[in-house]
Amino acid sequence: MAKERTYVNGTIGDQSIEALIARHKTKLSSEPRGKRSKYTKRRAIDCKLIRKSKSNPGYCKYMITIAEMDGTIHKQPAYGKDMQSALSRLIKKELTVKVEKKLETNTGIVFLAWLVMVGTPAIFADQQSPWFLAYTFGSIVLLMVISGWWYTHINKGEDNV
Repeated sequence: MAKERTYVNGTIGDQSIEALIARHKTKLSSEPRGKRSKYTKRRAIDCKLIRKSKSNPGYCKYMITIAEMDGTIHKQPAYGKDMQSALSRLIKKELTVKVEKKLETNTGIVFLAWLVMVGTPAIFADQQSPWFLAYTFGSIVLLMVISGWWYTHINKGEDNV
């Protein structure tokens, strides 16, 4: 039977997750707070392949152990064709959630963006023709298509079961 090996901090290692967490906390507490080093940043300390996706062939589910800057540790699933794409997708998903929260609390930005989207085609189109309505409608449809593509890209590989 083969011994399980995991990808840890850029190397293949045989250490347990508990040992990695303890090592991370020790390095985090020993570093001066004013100095920016790699141990004062949020980082993935462990990543394991769980299984292949059932609904999207070629994608796999990974369980990523993340160490926060305050020393807390949590696990989060990520999906991708390989480990690098899964980590990249997880970062993009977290950024998308941050933007969504910002837009939920600040509806004025959404309203101004909508005004710009509706008004810009009307400014550049001939005011005597009805084409500015088509351009306005087209810009809104384009925004919805881009949003749908982004959502599909972020959630690709996740099983909907």
